[in-house]
Amino acid sequence: MGTTVAALILSNSMWGDYARHFWEQPLHIGIGTWQLKLSLHSWINDGLMTLFFLLVGLELKREILVGELASFRDASLPVVAAIGGMIVPALIYHVLNADGPTAQGWGIPLATDIAFAVGILVLLSWRIPANLIISLTALAIVDDLGAVLIIAIFYTHDISLMALGGAAGIFFLLIILNQGGIRHPLPYALLGIVLWVTLLKSGVHATVSGVLLALTIPARSAFTLRNLEQRLTQLQSALHSEVADPDAREHALGCPDIATVAENLERAARAVQSPQQHMEHTLSPWVAFLVIPLFALSNAAIDFHAIELGQTLSRPVTMGVMLGLVLGKFIGISCFSWLAIRLRIARLPSGVGWWHLLGAAWLAGIGFTMSLFISQLAFKDPVLVEQAKVGILFASLIAAVCGLVWLLVAKSPVRDESRPARGQRPLDKLA
Repeated sequence: MGTTVAALILSNSMWGDYARHFWEQPLHIGIGTWQLKLSLHSWINDGLMTLFFLLVGLELKREILVGELASFRDASLPVVAAIGGMIVPALIYHVLNADGPTAQGWGIPLATDIAFAVGILVLLSWRIPANLIISLTALAIVDDLGAVLIIAIFYTHDISLMALGGAAGIFFLLIILNQGGIRHPLPYALLGIVLWVTLLKSGVHATVSGVLLALTIPARSAFTLRNLEQRLTQLQSALHSEVADPDAREHALGCPDIATVAENLERAARAVQSPQQHMEHTLSPWVAFLVIPLFALSNAAIDFHAIELGQTLSRPVTMGVMLGLVLGKFIGISCFSWLAIRLRIARLPSGVGWWHLLGAAWLAGIGFTMSLFISQLAFKDPVLVEQAKVGILFASLIAAVCGLVWLLVAKSPVRDESRPARGQRPLDKLA
């Protein structure tokens, strides 16, 4: 949020032109005759944003394996709601932009920004049921998966079959690493870089490599919980045998043998974490505090001196994006959720009422990151990109305010002691 405001202030100041030229400065990376030349703006959108997509892929895989998407009954509501939240906004945009170059922007109002939407729910955690946060997170992740597929299928041009074949071969090697039990992150990182380069050359958007890489990261830990318990018992016995005198335990870490026990304990703690968990925890702060702020700083800038705001708000692109995100998301998620529950395909999460679900549907209209990203792919005309940006910013602000106010006046969470919250496990409290 801070970098978005900073980008808007900077773009409308006396340094606005310098900022725009700065992001378009070329940056070369290469060895010998092989050189890769992209602007700083492209390095952020095509390069750093791959880490964002990698994190989305890791979160999606976790949800499918052990989270909200692990069973059909639990996954059906966020999946059906996400489908409705993509179809209706696209239809609304298409009605207003059926022909011409503006028609390519139908994918802009489809995705929900996980960070902003869930961030608002966390601010309201004292007022809403915890399962609402879990459900909206699952919905947003499915939304992002849909956006990735749309980018790969509809916003890909001039395919190079040779480079695409190379990317397929690298992806196959990553699968072999996974199946072969390779757990060290270095081989995955090196092959992931090669996968990114081949997709960049193939015509498919390079950030798709982040999701493909995430699918191959091992999700099983080297130690089960029983293995960890046995190992802790052994280390505890070794610790007591090394320090028999209780008075000497205060200085035990100075003993080399005790230091070895401590190292083994640290190694056992790492072994119970899967490579996927470790990578997700490592990536999260970098994406949250570096990648997304840099993306906002380089993409959210709008020069209000160069546009007539009143006229821009009435343009078909701006109106399509705004109505798609604000009304389309709310109508699509609400109606498809009601239909899924009515047909007994899905059920409301424990403690969540319809009033809470409708509030989350408003918040799903915050489409900042992914919507800005798709707008860069949909339009080559800078004027259309600016119109889309205005629609995204205004729509995200309106959706955030509507969802915040709606949930503030919502009823208190419904308590259902007979049915445990989904995703709640005995280790959750310990974590």
